[in-house]
Amino acid sequence: MATEQSVDLVDDDTVGLFTKAVLLAALTAALAQISIPLPGTLPPFSLQPFGMFFAGLLLGPLWGGVALLLYVLVGIAGAPVFSNANAGLGYVIAGQGTGGFLVGFLVGAVVAGAIAHRSIAPKPVVNLSVPVQVVALTAAVAVVYAIGIPWMSFVTGLPLTRAAAVMAPYIPLDLLKLGIAIAIVQGGYLGD
Repeated sequence: MATEQSVDLVDDDTVGLFTKAVLLAALTAALAQISIPLPGTLPPFSLQPFGMFFAGLLLGPLWGGVALLLYVLVGIAGAPVFSNANAGLGYVIAGQGTGGFLVGFLVGAVVAGAIAHRSIAPKPVVNLSVPVQVVALTAAVAVVYAIGIPWMSFVTGLPLTRAAAVMAPYIPLDLLKLGIAIAIVQGGYLGD
């Protein structure tokens, strides 16, 4: 009598990390809807950066990047997952000049994960010291602005210094979000 053997094509750890990446992409989409439109050409104030922070800290550079890549690709495909229910490739490329920040979230998650975990494989969050988390997320915020501000300048025609001045008030708010994200992760509210 022949016996059947099953072969796992993907191990359980990979399935678990992919599942968490999908959940963090969905969380980022939900957080993006909590946004406040601002007058004129100002980008909306949103909670999207929390998705990048959580992805980098919880999943490391590879799977954190996958989470934000999924988020961006779903939005490009037309699902209204960006702030204020925006979507589409046109929104990312030219929209309100904020597409660079979306790309910055993706790169920022990779950078935060690389600094926090110092390897491709994520470590348990309890093994990450708070100062390392602060450095990792601060670097992620810097990356978001380093990509987003020149992109905004190019798309809107604002001089680079003017685009930087427009975004300057958002930096303290993002640093506040950074502190809240670390408190949430340290408190174990998102699991590990």
